[in-house]
Amino acid sequence: MTHPLFNRRAAIGLLGSLAGTAAFAQSNATRTVRLGYQKSSTLVAVLRLQGTLEKRLAPLGVTVSWHEFTSGLPLVEALNLDNLDFSADVADTVPVFAQAAGAQLTFVAQEAPSPTAQAILVRSDSALKSVAELKGKRVGFAKAAGAHYLLIAALEKAGLSFSDIEPAYLTPADGRAAFERGSLDAWVVWDPFLSAAQKQANARVLADGTGLASYQRYYLASTRFAQARPDVLGVIYTELEKTGRWVKQQPKEAAALLAPFWGLDAGIVEQANGRRSYAVRPVTPQNIVEQQKIADAFLAEKLLPRRVNATDVALFKPQG
Repeated sequence: MTHPLFNRRAAIGLLGSLAGTAAFAQSNATRTVRLGYQKSSTLVAVLRLQGTLEKRLAPLGVTVSWHEFTSGLPLVEALNLDNLDFSADVADTVPVFAQAAGAQLTFVAQEAPSPTAQAILVRSDSALKSVAELKGKRVGFAKAAGAHYLLIAALEKAGLSFSDIEPAYLTPADGRAAFERGSLDAWVVWDPFLSAAQKQANARVLADGTGLASYQRYYLASTRFAQARPDVLGVIYTELEKTGRWVKQQPKEAAALLAPFWGLDAGIVEQANGRRSYAVRPVTPQNIVEQQKIADAFLAEKLLPRRVNATDVALFKPQG
């Protein structure tokens, strides 16, 4: 018969072994930062193309793996499911949906407002002249994107509600195709897709975000990763800040770098970049006040499952 003391010692040893294995696994997991981005993630695209993060993170023993997504909501869903560690910029609406789903996210950085970098578009031959005329019309946009909130805000200002239109939830690529073949009466989208539609499809702006939606974009991390590797987030924050300044100071050079990556003409890229602030700054309670307004607007339209306190979030504080 096995002695009871042996069982106890064996159990303690086994627990210690398992704890060590878990710690080792966690350590290994934080040696790679899994970074998600969209085509519109300009600053992260520049960092990837220039290999900046790989160089800056190498001294920390950290590598980077890159993962592209069609829009912000699936990107942040992957972050919530622990399939990513860090999310490149997503529109201000996206974190609200993530909060409603109970995601444990940390706000790492924010880009200052860029209200003209998203707009409601119609075809050049469209009879539509105002947002009020969208009543009963089919409007395409990506669900939970900044474009989604812009549409809600524009409809409200025009005396309409979301139920007054026929929504079509489409990725930017599918939205562009539907818009060009006439399957949509209007399309709401952000840059660089906005500039591309204007230049290539002669689309006309019915309304942009001026006076309606600030359009601040957020960089997020899983709270697990933020707690484990604040040093990595510090490096990423610093490089985003530097890259934002470079894109604004060297618009032609930045456009030439991004054009082949985006598959767009450099002139289109330069126009798109001109509308974005790219002013990366820390996230503070004061500069996320609009988040509550966004959350309440989605709740009123029954698009959120529950009310969220938009400012009840973890904030990363960059050093220096």
